[in-house]
Amino acid sequence: MTSSRDDDALGWAGDDDPTLVSGSPSTPEPGSSTTPEPGADLPEGWAVTGSPGGYVDAPEGKAPLSSPALVGLGILAGVYLLYTIGWFIGVGRIDNPLTDPLAQFMFSLGTWLAVAAPLVWFAASYWLTRGTPRLRWTWLILGVVLLAPLPFIAGTGGL
Repeated sequence: MTSSRDDDALGWAGDDDPTLVSGSPSTPEPGSSTTPEPGADLPEGWAVTGSPGGYVDAPEGKAPLSSPALVGLGILAGVYLLYTIGWFIGVGRIDNPLTDPLAQFMFSLGTWLAVAAPLVWFAASYWLTRGTPRLRWTWLILGVVLLAPLPFIAGTGGL
C-alpha cells in the first residue's frame, strides 16, 4: 500500500543499525552506564562522582548565580545605565567657559569620562571580583553611591 518513498519520511538515517536500542531499559545492565567512567576523558576540572549511576560535577568555583542575585544584578545594571544617561544629559547642560584649546580639550575629555564612568565601574566591579560575591556587591553598591549624576539630579547644569 505504501511506497518506499512514504516510508522514508517516517524513518531516520541509521534506523536499521543493529546496535540501535530504542527506549530505555527498566534496570541498567552492569557496565552500560550512560555516565562517563572514572577514567574517561573529561574536560580539565571535571570529575565523575556519586554512585555507579553518578553525575558529572562542574568545576569548583563556577556555581551559577541564584535567582535573587540575578534580579539584584539586573537592577544594579539598570541603575548604572540610568546613571550613564543622567551623566550624559547633565554634562550636556554644562557650558564650557574656557577659551584655551588645551583647557577646552581637557574639559571635554573630563565630561566624556564622567559619562563613561558608571559603565566602566560596573564592568570592572563585575569582572574583577568574579570569585568573591560579597566583594562584588560591596563595590557595586559603593559605585551607586559615588557615581550619582549630581548635575542631572541638582538640575543646575554645573557643580
